[in-house]
Amino acid sequence: MPRWIRTAALVSAVFALLVLGAALRPLALPEKHTATPILSSVEIGFSQDMTAHHQQALLMVQRLDPGVDLTVLRLAQQLDSTQRLELGTMLGWLRLANAAPLSPRPMAWMPADESAPHQHSMPVAQAEPKAPPGTVMPGMATTAELDALAAARGRDAEILFLQLMYRHHRGGIAMAQAADQLIAAGPVKETARSMIHAQAQETGLMGMLLTERGAAPLP
Repeated sequence: MPRWIRTAALVSAVFALLVLGAALRPLALPEKHTATPILSSVEIGFSQDMTAHHQQALLMVQRLDPGVDLTVLRLAQQLDSTQRLELGTMLGWLRLANAAPLSPRPMAWMPADESAPHQHSMPVAQAEPKAPPGTVMPGMATTAELDALAAARGRDAEILFLQLMYRHHRGGIAMAQAADQLIAAGPVKETARSMIHAQAQETGLMGMLLTERGAAPLP
């Protein structure tokens, strides 16, 4: 075999090995990539806690006597529809972030030294006091209160439902305001602001319905 043919064959073989080595390198030595977190710790904590908060609101709607005044019944149906939609959105975010749907330490996302959430120009005088990290969420009803709601009928059911949901919304607004302060931008912040606006309007309506029935909001 002529020398030039052997040389050409050797060069071709070396080139083929170089190409093969370049192709196999990512398999042997995978490049390190730092994955960008889908949600921040605050966004995860807020979504988890608001998930639990919304779940209790849906439970209150379920326990409301279906024979109550049509105005209260329609309000309850509106709350159910809105909060189910928001709940599905938050659970979707948590699944994408590979996070549990509920937090083992409610309100831990809110720093202990965080100042009280700023006030918005909404028809709510003041927000519910902020709960310390690791404690129960603001505005939540007790088991006894939920049982009383399930047992109530007629006007008594209307008043208790409005009182519990009014307080529940105040707590939800406080949580959303804190998230709005702590999150710089993005869909979670936008959703928190949307909750503030919607729940403030609903709280105003519930306050008027309570006044019509000669009742006051719970402390």
